[in-house]
Amino acid sequence: MGRNQAILKTEEEIELIRQSCLLVSKTLGMLKQFVVPGVSTLELDTIAEAYIRENGGIPAFLNYQPSPDMTPFPNTLCISVNEEVVHGLPSRSRILKDGDIVSLDCGVLMNGFFGDSAYTFPVGTISSKKQKLLDVTKMSLLKGIQKAIEGNYVGDISNAVQTYVESYGFSVVREMVGHGLGKSLHEAPEVPNYGRRKTGMQLQSGLVIAIEPMINMGRRNIKTASDDWTIFASDMQPSAHFEHTIVIRKDKAEVLTTFEYIEK
Repeated sequence: MGRNQAILKTEEEIELIRQSCLLVSKTLGMLKQFVVPGVSTLELDTIAEAYIRENGGIPAFLNYQPSPDMTPFPNTLCISVNEEVVHGLPSRSRILKDGDIVSLDCGVLMNGFFGDSAYTFPVGTISSKKQKLLDVTKMSLLKGIQKAIEGNYVGDISNAVQTYVESYGFSVVREMVGHGLGKSLHEAPEVPNYGRRKTGMQLQSGLVIAIEPMINMGRRNIKTASDDWTIFASDMQPSAHFEHTIVIRKDKAEVLTTFEYIEK
């Protein structure tokens, strides 16, 4: 994650980020038809990579290496099923079943700039409890975006997400955070999904950030799998993840990614 000074973007740069975000959004929308019982997570990954490349993009996560001691990420999508929170590795042997929930996290590099978004899909018919987790997590993202305006603070976004989620008895994963992005996939500032209002960096117009609540049905504690990438809920309860890339504006955040291709 970027630790340095946040980089404000020009309108020209925001337009380039918007193009990357549009391809991310269309990729997730295209994948919806394939998120069905019986599909392997590797099949979804293969379809996504081909689509991104055919449309002039480069998969942002493929071979991404956050630190020298980590194995580069081997796939296009992070695919996290049920109790997996984020960074799940696609696999030929991981077959989606009716009743599962699956987070597809997608990043694209185009024209030198990144776009990033995630959506948690139901597979077939899911339980009412899992549906509530999805609904609350998605709404918490929108609550956070409402606070992402010039003059507010990162903590205002964080607090809005946390307050909403905890009012439903769900818990916020604390170790994994949203982030700035632009020419790098992860830039300053970090955007936690919990915290106090009026803390952290003050938001300025032109700042592009990814807000991404990662919410557990049970306790907030997480573990890392033996593959060094997959993060899962310690109590093995389901987890949901939604993400938008947005730009800070004066009165209302501008959302650069969209779920309309998934939900139309």
